[in-house]
Amino acid sequence: MLRRAGFAIFLTAGGVVAHAAYPEKPIRMIAVSAPGGSTDILARLYAQRLSTQLSQSVVIDNRAGGGGMIASELVARALPDGYTLLFTHTSHSVLPSLHARLPYDPFNDFTPIGLVALTHSVLLVPPALPVKSVADLIELARARPGKLNYGAGSTGASAHLAAELLKLMAKIDIVHVPYKGTGAQLAALLGGEIQMSFSTVPAALPHIHAGRLRALAIGSPKRISALPDVPTVAEAALPGFDVSAWNGIMAPARTPAAIVARVNSELALIATNPEARERAAGQGTDLVSGSPQEFAAYIRAQIAKWAKVVKAAGIQAD
Repeated sequence: MLRRAGFAIFLTAGGVVAHAAYPEKPIRMIAVSAPGGSTDILARLYAQRLSTQLSQSVVIDNRAGGGGMIASELVARALPDGYTLLFTHTSHSVLPSLHARLPYDPFNDFTPIGLVALTHSVLLVPPALPVKSVADLIELARARPGKLNYGAGSTGASAHLAAELLKLMAKIDIVHVPYKGTGAQLAALLGGEIQMSFSTVPAALPHIHAGRLRALAIGSPKRISALPDVPTVAEAALPGFDVSAWNGIMAPARTPAAIVARVNSELALIATNPEARERAAGQGTDLVSGSPQEFAAYIRAQIAKWAKVVKAAGIQAD
C-alpha cells in the first residue's frame, strides 16, 4: 500500500483505487467526561483547532460514565475510518487494574494517535496542620499511623491514585475519605475534616493565595509557573514521584496509518500554538506532542505503573 499526505492508494482485485482526501466529512470526537470539566475543556480546545486546521468540523460527543468505559467502548466498536476519535484521559490506564474484564481491550481495540496534555496537581494541607514540607508530612504520618486522612473523589480518580502512590513510596499509613468531586474534597480540607489532599492547580490556587490552604508540593516532575516557589514531591522527598494526569487521542484499531499520521501532525501544530498553550496553562495543563508509537509506549508504562499501586493499595472498583 502506497501512501501520501492527505490520501492513500489501495490495490484491489480490480486494480488501483484512490482514497479521497481525509477528512471529507465531520469528525466525531467522543470525550470520556461530562461537559464543563477539565477534560471536556481540553477536548473542545483541540476540536476547535482541528476544525480550523483540517477545514472540517470536529464535533465533541460527551459520553461520561464508567470512568471512561462508555466512551471507550463506543470508539472500540466504531468503523476504523478516522471519523470517530476518542479523547481520553488517565482512567484508560487505570481501568484495566480495577476491572477483571472490560468491554474492550485497552491495547488491541485502539490505535493511539497522540498524547496531547499533561495536567499538574498540588499536594495541599490546612494551615493548622503542623507541617511545612512533604518531609514534615511524612514524618507526622509515620508518627501517627492510620490517624491522618486524605480526601479524594471517586475510586481510581487522579487524586486518589496520587495519594496512594505517596503512601506507597513514603511507606506511610493514611486513610482515604471519598468525596463527590474536587469542590467537596476541598471544602472538607478547608473545614478540617481531612488533613491532606491532592487537587488540580486551578481549583486550589484561590485558596492557596488567600492563605486558606498550604501548598506543600507539585505532583508533576517539574515546578510550574503558577506556583514557582513550590517544590515537586520528587525533589522535596520522593525521587521519581509523578502523578501527572494525561489526555490523549485514540482511534479504533486498524485505522489507516495515513490518517493516524495526518491527525498526529495536526496535534503537533496545536501543541506549539501560543494561544492554545496559554489557554491550557490557565487550566494547569501543559500541551505536549509525540509520535503514535511514543503514545502507545506511554500507555503501556502507565498501565503497569498504576497496576502496582492499585494492587498494593487493595483498591477495588465502586
